[in-house]
Amino acid sequence: MWNKPQLMIAVSDLLWVAGAASLLVSAVVWGARMPWFPLREVVFQSELREVRRNEVERSLAGRLRGNFFSVSLEGVRQALEELPWVRQAEVRRQWPGRLEVTIEEHEPVAFWGQATGQLVNTHGEVFSAVMTVPPATPMPLLVGPPGMAPEMLGYFRLAESIMKPVGRWPKVLNVSARQALQIRLDDGMLVELGRQQAKAPIRQRIERFVEYYPSVLTAARQRPSVVDMRYPNGFALRVNVPAAPLSESKGKQ
Repeated sequence: MWNKPQLMIAVSDLLWVAGAASLLVSAVVWGARMPWFPLREVVFQSELREVRRNEVERSLAGRLRGNFFSVSLEGVRQALEELPWVRQAEVRRQWPGRLEVTIEEHEPVAFWGQATGQLVNTHGEVFSAVMTVPPATPMPLLVGPPGMAPEMLGYFRLAESIMKPVGRWPKVLNVSARQALQIRLDDGMLVELGRQQAKAPIRQRIERFVEYYPSVLTAARQRPSVVDMRYPNGFALRVNVPAAPLSESKGKQ
């Protein structure tokens, strides 16, 4: 048990420690508000392909208020992520007066929808932006219900890898409201694949198309416009036969 003098000394020590901590916090807050720690520069760590400097400057206007300690990193991050081509941004302080910014740009791999101006990135996310740098390789068009972009991008990558040996490339992927898949190839041929099923998955139907692709072109007198792979063990062909020209009839004079 503490006697009264010891108790008073202990309470006095605690009050002194609390007072010292309060003074320290006040000093830090006061120092952070003083112009002794100016924010001197913002450095971007990543190389930017589509994001433009003038866009960054406009987005950060008014966001760099305060000094090194008081500037809002969250506010800077949010402002940058509002730019069309910015997928994700990270902002951190670097002593004594610098902000370091790392930006992950959207990497487009496909167009989305019919004339919507939207794109699909490598993560299957749909975003709205205008491309100023031409894509390194041709990009497909994905048309389908909202929210199905990740699955459709997966279908494209699957079809692209399986069809590569026969020299064909899926140019357009269309998924209906009932989730039936169509693929239009770079040569204009339409491949009907239907819906994903456990007994007849899309992968199996694409592989069967590739297996019979050479014989399909050889057997058909004309190049088929549609190949229907929705049958369990076979396929159907449709050939667009051009209409015969109307013959000129000559009546008796």
